[in-house]
Amino acid sequence: MKANTDTLQKQEEEKAFQYRSYGKGELAMLYIPNIQQQSAVDRFNEWIEAAPGLKERLLSTGMNPRSRHYTPAQVRLIVEVLQEP
Repeated sequence: MKANTDTLQKQEEEKAFQYRSYGKGELAMLYIPNIQQQSAVDRFNEWIEAAPGLKERLLSTGMNPRSRHYTPAQVRLIVEVLQEP
């Protein structure tokens, strides 16, 4: 029985969202799966724009709108507002 518990715990840990650097397309696809990556990025950017204060908070971390990645700190801000994907 312990082996089953350990296996289930490992599976849950693997599913847990990781606060790390993500490519913008990669993160957008986690939030909006099953569409083309560019469409997911476009929609995700709309969500960021629509969330009160999120874009400003991201810019205050040094985010460059043309960057292709989010830092772990930026990902944490996004998840605080949009919840985990």
